[in-house]
Amino acid sequence: MRTLSTRRRHPLANVLVILGALAVAAVLYMAFAPKGATAETSSLDDIEAGRDLFVIGCASCHGQNAEGITTTSDGNYGPSLIGVGAAAVDFQVGTGRMPMAQTSPQAPRKTPEYTDEETRQLAAYIASLAPGPSVPEDEYLEYEGASAEEISLGGEFFRTNCTACHNSVGAGGALPGGRFAPTLEGVSAKHIYEAMQTGPQQMPVFSDDVITPEDKRAVIAYIKAVQDQPNYGGFGGGGIGPVADGVFVWIFGIGGLVGFAIWIAAHGTRSKKKPAGAGAEQ
Repeated sequence: MRTLSTRRRHPLANVLVILGALAVAAVLYMAFAPKGATAETSSLDDIEAGRDLFVIGCASCHGQNAEGITTTSDGNYGPSLIGVGAAAVDFQVGTGRMPMAQTSPQAPRKTPEYTDEETRQLAAYIASLAPGPSVPEDEYLEYEGASAEEISLGGEFFRTNCTACHNSVGAGGALPGGRFAPTLEGVSAKHIYEAMQTGPQQMPVFSDDVITPEDKRAVIAYIKAVQDQPNYGGFGGGGIGPVADGVFVWIFGIGGLVGFAIWIAAHGTRSKKKPAGAGAEQ
């Protein structure tokens, strides 16, 4: 017992205890950490084809090696793509945001310039430069069979993190500096997932450690469920919200009533009084 007590007071005892605790924490994290939505490794042929496409269509803005290009005033002409991962390329190119047609505060969605195969090849090349978010697997994009509990959970995540910009039904909205939160109407499940995963434009990044792949699927299920709902109240107004509804009521409702009141006042029956003394003269 005396020997054991002496070892406990050894100067290295605390260091060994800390190292042991860190090792246990690392093992527990590896065992219980959420699984990332990663896709299969790309082939060398896809990487080489993606490199050729990149040099022709992307290097003028992002540099020959995707390291980015800065202006003479230390501005950012084309950001670095090192570490953005295949998911960012698949989103930006797959939605037509890249390549940009012209310089603007935000790249809008448009018809893609590249085919699905070319987009996959570009993503494979960028992914080969440094680790980054991968294109999600199909199991995290299958939202059609989601349960009511899963849709409700996705709604909680969406209302907490997304409605400030995208509106409660994903209709989008204006942001400062000429930017805007785009509508989610007609956006594929894969691109919604990749947007959460990579944070394009001014959107924050919701990595798999922040919102797990299963929860991202629940968010997608909620968005699609809201978009499929009919307008039980008649004219929905695009789901923009109460502010737009109030403006509509004031302009067309109150404005119409005011205009109708003015028309009545202008075209109402008017009685003509006889001048005083007119009957006496006769």
